[in-house]
Amino acid sequence: MGNVFRGGQQSLYLSNGGTEVFVGTLMLAVSELAEEEWDFRFAALLTLQDQNVMGRGAVGFDLRDIAWGATPRERARAKDFVLRATELALSRHRWSDLGYEPSFAPDHLSRFRAMAESFEPTAAARLADGFPGPGEQACASCVRHRILSALPYWDGCFLCTGP
Repeated sequence: MGNVFRGGQQSLYLSNGGTEVFVGTLMLAVSELAEEEWDFRFAALLTLQDQNVMGRGAVGFDLRDIAWGATPRERARAKDFVLRATELALSRHRWSDLGYEPSFAPDHLSRFRAMAESFEPTAAARLADGFPGPGEQACASCVRHRILSALPYWDGCFLCTGP
């Protein structure tokens, strides 16, 4: 059992453990870079990938389901944020906080980066699975770990809820 992240014609299938590492390393970077409302909405999407809360093998998203923005400028800025966050994650940003060496993370992040780079966002997102809306952004930060989280809805960030 695993999870699928899609973007256009490409997909990234990850085991449950691979998903946990992929989302965790990306969330550390997103938490560092988030500044605009859209960034916090993307962070909320990542919090929904926490299998310790949502269930193992029950997460994943499609880049086509993301509301990238109404204008070409908004879409370009949102895509740039995802690519910058992925690059920061690839630089091993705060990986020491994980408590283990995520050996497969560089491959997973590189594959996601390639998928995001080749994806062309449009104004008409399908929103089948629901990209978090403006009132649903992850604006709370876990005090202990300094990571954006779904607080107050959940008890903590992915490091708090992890095994």
